[in-house]
Amino acid sequence: MARDGHEAPQTGAGDDGAAEIRAAAGRARLKGIGLMCAALACFACLDALAKWLGTHMDPMQVVWARYTAALCMILIIFNPVRNPGVFVTRRPWIQTIRSALLFGSTAVNFIALQYLQLDQTVAIMFATPFIVAILSGPILGEWIGMRRWIAVVVGFLGVLVVTQPWSGTLHWAMLLTFAGTCVYALYNILTRMLAGHDSAATTSIYSVAFGAAVATILVPFIWTAPPTLAVVVGMIAIGAFGAFGHWLLIVAHGYAPPGILAPFIYTQIIWMTALGWLVFAQVPAANTLAGAAIVIASGLYLLYRERVVARGGR
Repeated sequence: MARDGHEAPQTGAGDDGAAEIRAAAGRARLKGIGLMCAALACFACLDALAKWLGTHMDPMQVVWARYTAALCMILIIFNPVRNPGVFVTRRPWIQTIRSALLFGSTAVNFIALQYLQLDQTVAIMFATPFIVAILSGPILGEWIGMRRWIAVVVGFLGVLVVTQPWSGTLHWAMLLTFAGTCVYALYNILTRMLAGHDSAATTSIYSVAFGAAVATILVPFIWTAPPTLAVVVGMIAIGAFGAFGHWLLIVAHGYAPPGILAPFIYTQIIWMTALGWLVFAQVPAANTLAGAAIVIASGLYLLYRERVVARGGR
């Protein structure tokens, strides 16, 4: 109390509360970033398997294996018999559209992988953060700051160093990959829209159910018997990487906005370059290594910014 009998103003309490809210939001974003990076590692393994399986069968059969195996695993994990509520969604139309977008993006990417190197396809897909950042503001009302915009642009410059679109003939498969990238950006936006309405389990099931149903209808027309046990194992593994990766992606979007998470797609070039070298003997060129260094620097800066926010800074 003040000397005149009136209560003294409590100016510090409000500031401390606002700082704690900012710090909590920063910590949540850091969790989302970590989950996003883990998801991207799974997706890199998925793409490497898709490219390898494509040498033994039609790309649509690879798509069928990816979705069917993933659906079986997700149903086993979340056990809808004991938990029938896992099928209940509050946004059925968004779930359906999102699943269709994911199926379309996967199909065109698997086709393009038969003609492009792993690092080429992922570099083109690095346009995703731009599309997500542009759409997140008007659709979700989640705008990113100038510093993050600069980091996104710097990261994309690193992608241009990798792809060098000015140096050679543009392959038609690159255009197909870019179309898939646009579709995948919309998929990310819808994932964020669902984060506050449906559980990760529910969204995981719907993510693969549409693709499994459509691919099952198409696969009898192009079916080829797996020639070896290794191919069968690969068909199962591609579903496992897809299921786990997209579950991580869904959980990540529950912690952070897509505009914050999207730039970390750049880290996938590390995994794709390594897998291209180890599995397909595709030695990365000097421009790939230089571009990857720029991408990594951009991602590290973004991570630093989130740590500053987590500590209550600005």
